[in-house]
Amino acid sequence: MKEVAIYIVLIIIVLIAAQHLNVVVSGSMEPVMYRGDIVVIEKANLLGIHEFDPHDVQVGDIVVYDAVWYDSPVIHRVINTAEINGTLCYEIRGDNNNKSDPYWVTPEQITDRVVTFGDTPLIIPKIGYITLWFKGL
Repeated sequence: MKEVAIYIVLIIIVLIAAQHLNVVVSGSMEPVMYRGDIVVIEKANLLGIHEFDPHDVQVGDIVVYDAVWYDSPVIHRVINTAEINGTLCYEIRGDNNNKSDPYWVTPEQITDRVVTFGDTPLIIPKIGYITLWFKGL
């Protein structure tokens, strides 16, 4: 019975840890992170647990958000904030892109924020290529 409890605890830990990892799928954030890198993230809402408030995102933060212009979550950096028609909005751009993303982003679209130490994102290099290969990306 003790072994079963240990396995259950280990599975729960792995599942929680997996929710805090995100694979970089493009080169839009180079040279900070590269395609195939895994970034460690904190969640805006993980089963009711709020690890950060998307309304408190700052210029310079790297966030993951649900883009209206792309069919998968996007990992880019906040470069500006503004209030538009009474709503807080973020201007976001990939570090390797010449232009900002096509639409301003509201806090409700932000799902995750990349964990950093100082100004350095917490990255596990290249391990994500396995996931990209399985997904055919």
